[in-house]
Amino acid sequence: MKIALIGYGKMGRMIEEIALSRGHRICCIIDIDNQDDFDSEAFRQADVAIEFTAPHVAYDNYLRAFRHHVKVVSGSTGWLAEHGEEVKRLCAEQGQTLFWSSNFSLGVAIFGAVNRYLARIMNRFDAYDVKMEEVHHVHKLDAPSGTAITLAEGILENLDRKTSWVKGTLLDAEGHLSGSDACAPDELPINSVRRDEVPGIHSVTYDSEADSITITHDAHSRKGFALGAVLAAEFTATRQGLLTMEDMFQF
Repeated sequence: MKIALIGYGKMGRMIEEIALSRGHRICCIIDIDNQDDFDSEAFRQADVAIEFTAPHVAYDNYLRAFRHHVKVVSGSTGWLAEHGEEVKRLCAEQGQTLFWSSNFSLGVAIFGAVNRYLARIMNRFDAYDVKMEEVHHVHKLDAPSGTAITLAEGILENLDRKTSWVKGTLLDAEGHLSGSDACAPDELPINSVRRDEVPGIHSVTYDSEADSITITHDAHSRKGFALGAVLAAEFTATRQGLLTMEDMFQF
């Protein structure tokens, strides 16, 4: 399979390594300094483009790929609220294809299924309140993380007493704490921590006067994310539309 890479930072290089090890060919690499290559013959020949960039450029990258009907696998977050409906329309009405996930790790996919199942159980036990925490490296720009938001939405879909998530506290790399996790009873707070080079830790805690229950996913490296992105590209190559991890892993 011919893969184009959009974004060539640490994640892009790791994706390249794994893709090559699985017998694929990198036909085009696009980064900040060669944006014109979106219109190159090499890019147009790609079976799938894998995109890991920044929230403020992800949507434009999709449009530039869609212009040549190149399918996209993307792990960029932060664009969904503003552009989500338009991307859905492009996939439904114009035959474009985007596989999007806030996290491509198989472990996170399993964790997400456990999270939704636990929320369904806890829907019967209103003595337990729920909160979340995500920890990431100091270079991460958005807070809360896209994965935390996805996990929160999984809770909201299954826990009737919570209707929305809210941004809680942020502990930055210098140890400064901002924000607050105080919220209305029907809100789910997500607290964020930025520390060292942490690939990603996500925890969901249900707490009552009697006890507490916490589930946690702790990523050891970015390698699991990169492998998942390549697996998603292999899945996407023969499919069309707006795809997610739930399409690939049907737990």
